[in-house]
Amino acid sequence: MKKTIRDFDLEDKKVLIRVDFNVPIKDGVITDDNRIRESLKTINYAIDNGAKVILLSHLGRVKTEEDKLKNTLRPVANRLSELLGKEVKFIPETRGTELEEAVNNLQKGDVLLMENTRFEDLDGKKESGNVEELGAYWASLGDIYINDAFGTAHRAHASNVGIASHLPNGIGFLIEKELDNLDKAVNNPERPFTVVLGGAKVSDKIGVIKNLVNRADHILIGGGMMFTFLKAKGYEIGTSLLDEESIDFCKEMLANYTDKLVLPVDVLCALEMSEEASVRHTDVASINPDEMGLDIGEETVALFTKYLNESKTIVWNGPVGAFEYANFASGTKALCDALAGLDATVIVGGGDSASATIKFGYKDKYTHISTGGGASLELLEGKELPGIAIIEEM
Repeated sequence: MKKTIRDFDLEDKKVLIRVDFNVPIKDGVITDDNRIRESLKTINYAIDNGAKVILLSHLGRVKTEEDKLKNTLRPVANRLSELLGKEVKFIPETRGTELEEAVNNLQKGDVLLMENTRFEDLDGKKESGNVEELGAYWASLGDIYINDAFGTAHRAHASNVGIASHLPNGIGFLIEKELDNLDKAVNNPERPFTVVLGGAKVSDKIGVIKNLVNRADHILIGGGMMFTFLKAKGYEIGTSLLDEESIDFCKEMLANYTDKLVLPVDVLCALEMSEEASVRHTDVASINPDEMGLDIGEETVALFTKYLNESKTIVWNGPVGAFEYANFASGTKALCDALAGLDATVIVGGGDSASATIKFGYKDKYTHISTGGGASLELLEGKELPGIAIIEEM
C-alpha cells in the first residue's frame, strides 16, 4: 500500500503537489474545469493542515516559443483561486530567482502555482525526458512531494518520478481514488463482470483485451475498433476504420473466446463523417463498399443493455461511436443512459469515454469516472505506472 498525504505532518512544510491541470482552454477561457475540481480535496487538505503548497502541472505540448503563449497556466491559477476562495500566487517561471524567492516567502496555508512544467521541454525535453538535474532542482524547493496527477502517472517525468526520487513522498486523494476503484474492478470484481471497449484502433486495446479476456465474463466491442473484428469475421466494412495489422489478433480472439466477445449486430453508416452526412441504418452484414460505419445501432444498444443489466461490475473504456457528431452520438448516449440506471459498480475510463459521459450530463451518475485516459488504459492492461511505482510503501 502506497503512502498517502495523510501519512505526513504537513505543518509549516513546503509541500510540492503534482496535479493534473491539463484542461481545455479556448481564447484564454477554460472550457472544462473538471480536472481542477478533482484536485481540490488534496489541495484543501494540505492548506487545512498548515502546509505551504507548491503546485506543478503541465498543459498541452510545448514544442515552440509560440506554444508557450497558448499553454500558460495563468488562466488555471485564476480559476483555482475562485474555486479555493483564496489567492493562488502564479509564478510565470519554472525555475530561477523569482520562483525561489516566492517559495521561500510562502506562509502556512498559502498556495503557489508555477508555470507549465513542459516549458522545460523546449530545451532538451528536460521534463518529459525526466532529466535528473531538473527533478533534483524542483525537489530542492520543497520538503515533501505528493503526486496527485493520475493523468500522467503512466509517464516517467521530472515532475513525478524525478522529484519523488529526492523527497519523502506519497499520493493524493485523487490517485488514491483512481487506484481503489480501478484495482477493485479489475482484480476483485463482483460478478458478472462486463467490459465495454470502444475507441478507434484495436491495437490501442490489445493489452487490455489480453489482460481482461480471462477476468471478465463478457467484453462488448463498439467504436471504430468493431470494424476490424467484423472484417476478421469476413464482413464487408466499406470504408470504415480498419486496423489491418490487428486482423489476425481479432481472428484469434474470436476463435478462442466466442462466448465472451460480443460484437454489434447493426450500425449507422454514412458516406462521410460530418454533421451534414445522410445516415443509413443497416445490419452489419449489409454495409455498402462506399459507406463507413460510425455508430452502433438500436439493436446493438438493446443487445449490449441486456448484458449490462445482468452485470454487477462494469468497466467502460472508449466511446462506441463518433459521438463528437450529433448524428453519430446516439449509441454512446444510449450507453450512458443504460449505465446510469444500474445497481452495479460502473467505472468509466478516462479520455474520450469520460468526455462523452460529462458532455451528455452523466458526470455524477457512475461509481467512478477516471481522469486519466492513458493511465487508466495501462492499469487495465495490468501494467505498473512509473509515477506511482516510485511512491514509498507504507
